[in-house]
Amino acid sequence: MAAIEVNNISKKYGEVEALRGVSFSVNEGEIFGLIGPDGSGKTTLFRILTTLIRANSGTATVDGLDVVKNYKEIRNRVGYMPGRFSLYQDLSVEENLTFFATVFNTTIKENYHLIKDIYQQIEPFKDRRAGKLSGGMKQKLALSCAMIHKPTVLFLDEPTTGVDPVSRKEFWQMLQALKEQGITILVSTPYMNEAMLCDRIAMIQEGIFLGIETPQEIIGNFKETIWSVKSHKMSGLLNDLRTCHGVKSCFAFGDVHHVTVDESLLTPAELERLMQEKGHLNIEIRAIEASIEDCYMQLASKKS
Repeated sequence: MAAIEVNNISKKYGEVEALRGVSFSVNEGEIFGLIGPDGSGKTTLFRILTTLIRANSGTATVDGLDVVKNYKEIRNRVGYMPGRFSLYQDLSVEENLTFFATVFNTTIKENYHLIKDIYQQIEPFKDRRAGKLSGGMKQKLALSCAMIHKPTVLFLDEPTTGVDPVSRKEFWQMLQALKEQGITILVSTPYMNEAMLCDRIAMIQEGIFLGIETPQEIIGNFKETIWSVKSHKMSGLLNDLRTCHGVKSCFAFGDVHHVTVDESLLTPAELERLMQEKGHLNIEIRAIEASIEDCYMQLASKKS
């Protein structure tokens, strides 16, 4: 039995279609990732699956329970970390954890073994108000509160946004440990390197899934020739590359631009010459392997 089953879910806010006929399933004990830009429908999907809002059409089950008919039971079985820190800022670390344990008719002592590895890292600050914690510590506290009632399915909506790289790495190590305990995890992330840590990922744009595969399968399906290009004038380079014959697509990636090309029409030497003619200096061109983000941009451009 799938831990999460979604069939043709749609949701509208007025005239805006947040989700348009989304269907997918998540296996028990799987880390399933959602990647997509703001406004693509990720948070709406999380809210439907955690029974906070209803879909306009379609059906969904979590842990075998219908999200409409069995919403009370689902709320007792799932853990949810929304995108924004939503704990009580004026309560201490320990008071927040105690409160959420009480809501689910349990205690910190009873389920401490579930959160021990996570909570031990912030326990020295248990008397500090939650609002005074660093981003990484807030993240650990929120995860502890989401886990204290022993959920079978964990929903994490962009849990590492705005958190430093070290804390992000630690957080994903925690998720791997939770997966080993048999907990199913649905997580959305804006960081493509985090998507690589999921068992499978779904790419979503404007309420539609572009594809669902393992990270390795998604990259393996990228058949384009892709080059990394940079020069002394990066903003102008982007526009000049996009107007160049033989260039299929061009997007900014950090301090370089990623360019897909038709090799029958363009070689690196020819591209360098063309850019020199447009006044660019210190041009660097090299062949690279596609990333998850390259694959997403390619699929998104085909759908638009």
